[in-house]
Amino acid sequence: MNFEPKVNDYVKWENGKGVEGWVYFKCKQYITIETSVRPKHKDDLRVSSLHKNDRVLVLCYQFQWKELDYIRSRKSIYEK
Repeated sequence: MNFEPKVNDYVKWENGKGVEGWVYFKCKQYITIETSVRPKHKDDLRVSSLHKNDRVLVLCYQFQWKELDYIRSRKSIYEK
């Protein structure tokens, strides 16, 4: 399925790796797909409290968007 991914779309990318997750960021050249989130260790929060979680993001360039399968969308990042 060819579609234009948006932030908060859940996608699967069958690129031989089986990547799936939420579109976290989008610009003209690429998107990032959030595959994992975990709370930061308390010692890491003392050093930098700007972000409370560690995230694993996979980069997907625009020419690869045709390899994505759209699963569903969410209204906000707080919806699971």
